[in-house]
Parts: sequence; C-alpha cells; structure tokens
Amino acid sequence: MEKSLDRKLAAIHADPAGCKEFILADAKDADMALGIGAPGRSPEMHAGEVRFRTLEEYRQQIRQVVQHGVVDIMLMSASTSQILTIEERLFDHSHVTPAARANDASDIFVVRGGAYVQQPSRPFRSATLDHIQCGHLDCRPEERCLGANLGLYSITFNNRLEEDLASLEAYARFRQEAERKGFRHFLEVFDPNAPQDLSPEQVPAFVNDCIVRTLAGVSGAARPLFLKVVYHGPKAMEELVSYDPHLVVGILGGSAGTTYDAFKLIAEAQKYGARVALFGRKINNAEHQLAFIEFLRLIVERVISPEEAVRAYHGVLERLGIRPHRRLEDDLVLHTGVMSYGGSSVTVPAKLPPTPSAGPSPQPDFQRMSQAEKRAWQQARRDRIFG
Repeated sequence: MEKSLDRKLAAIHADPAGCKEFILADAKDADMALGIGAPGRSPEMHAGEVRFRTLEEYRQQIRQVVQHGVVDIMLMSASTSQILTIEERLFDHSHVTPAARANDASDIFVVRGGAYVQQPSRPFRSATLDHIQCGHLDCRPEERCLGANLGLYSITFNNRLEEDLASLEAYARFRQEAERKGFRHFLEVFDPNAPQDLSPEQVPAFVNDCIVRTLAGVSGAARPLFLKVVYHGPKAMEELVSYDPHLVVGILGGSAGTTYDAFKLIAEAQKYGARVALFGRKINNAEHQLAFIEFLRLIVERVISPEEAVRAYHGVLERLGIRPHRRLEDDLVLHTGVMSYGGSSVTVPAKLPPTPSAGPSPQPDFQRMSQAEKRAWQQARRDRIFG
C-alpha cells in the first residue's frame, strides 16, 4: 500500500511554497529513554499508588493508532518494531509508515535516580540498522524490506568542541551505513542539554546554524527526509524554513502540558512553516489518544481552530464517560511563551460555542463550505468515530 508519508513528501517538494500537506507522527519510542515509566501512568486509580502501563499495553495503543490510520508515521523502539512490523505485519495494509529510533545518545537516558541528562550528550546506538530492517544481523538484500526502513537519528549540540565533534562523527558514520543499506532517516536536533557559554536567548539561532552547517556537507541519498526540532517561536521557525524550501522542518512535542498547549503548538508551528509534527508525551498522556490525534489532524487540515478543538475534545470525553485530567477552563490555558513574536502566553475564555444543527454530506467540498458547515460536518464525523 502507498504510504501517505511518501505521497506528502513528494507533494511538498513539488510545490514547497503552495503545498498544504502536513505530516503527523505518533512518537512511541519512549522505552528507549524512560525505562519503566515509558508507557505512561495507568488511567486506573490505585489509592495514591503510582502504577504505570505495561509494555504490552503501550504496544496495544500503537496497534489501535495504526489501525485508526490518522497518523502518517508511527515511531517505535527497535524491539517494538520487530514485533509489530516484522512479526505481526501490522503495517502491510496500512498507509502508516513504521519507523524506529536508530540511536539513543546519552542525553535521553532518563532513568530514575540517574544524572546522565545533566552531562554533555555523547553518541550511542543500541539498535542496529540490520535488526530494524530484518530482525537479525547481516540481512540479505531481499530481507531489508521486512521491517522498518525509516529511522530517527538524534543529535545534540552543546557548544563544546570535543563532544560536538564526537556527535558529528557518529552521525557521519550512521549516514554512510544507512546509505549503503538503503535506510532512510529523519534528523532530530535537541536543544543543548549542557550548554557552554550559551544564553537561553542564543539557543534558537545556535541550533538553526548548527543544523544548516551540519547538512551543508550532506548531499543526495544521505540527507534526512525531514527535521524534528524544538519550536522556538515564529522568528526561529521562519528563519529555518525560508533558508531552504526543500528542508522540511518538523517540531517535537515536548512535555505533555494542557490540551491547548498541544493544539496551539501544532497550529502555530504550521502557520510559520513547519510541515511535520511528532508528538510523544502529548499523545501518550491524553485521556483518549485516538480522539486527541483526530483533533490534531483536523487542526492541521484547517477545519477547526485550536480553541474549538479543546472544547470539542472535552465534549467527546464527556460523551464517552471519560473524566478529563483538567476542567475545561484549565485545559484552555497556554503554558508556553513561544507562540507569538512577543513571547507572551495566552489564556482563552472557556465559553462554549453553539452546536451546529446540520451538516453536509460525508465527503464535502471544504473550499465551498462556511465555517459553520465545516464544524457541523466535523461534529458528525467525530460522532461516527467516537460514538
């Protein structure tokens, strides 16, 4: 089956200025960073006891999201990808592209009691490309299509010459191996985790310059398909996007925050040029992951605003009998200050909009519809999906 990722990337490169396609990924690779807590807290109540989901529960959520089909990429650990991609063949009849985290540098060693994240990032890879592609070492050429053929490679620059050089050399070795084995990748560039002589105000420009400097020497099949970076606000995003129209820029989600944090983030990043969003904790910590992702898609399709989406999401939770983590008015509070050029945060009033009374056909022409008609159609769509 044709993968939506490939179709959308082709469309973006064919018309970088006018294409409206947006790539959405669910990042469920946290077990390569967070240990036992990676699957997230169990929604069950345990009288003050913190209980985490199991790895199998985590994988079941992946199955459900892929079967739902609203994302373009499912990012997993190499071990989870082996089970779902190679053994279960979950992606064979899906437009969703499987991907695996291809490296796990030391700045994502987020273990209880550990202090690794406070030290300058050092390169490391526990996964091998062969295991990601076919499940064992020394894949035969015909076996390389059995597993995932897309990987996330992450790198962190700290303005420390020795550590940054080691990270760049490791990335170069990865690119060479990936090109020989026909393995595609996208590049995640984290903010400095142990910066040297860098003020917070300098970080966005420092990261942008490191990205374009690093990729200037990378050509052809060795280049990443797209980037995954922290959203530093409109100025930094516009600067990076306008530098090279064929450098497809995506954002990472960061901490969970409120529902409005997630919905506003994806809308603002898209507004200023981002073409990809990879959300991990924001999706994983949602009360109802499928509904949450559905609204992310509606936002990037410009069918519904972030504010409307928060209200509608709470409506879905109410109909499903799911208790929200926060009251609606609390969930409409924005906790980040990078959504505007001035850096100010926003609180949105929680007044609910009127419910539309009618909607158009199941396959409408959105360009000819009013905003009220779009909302009505999407309400009917959500009702069909979530009951």
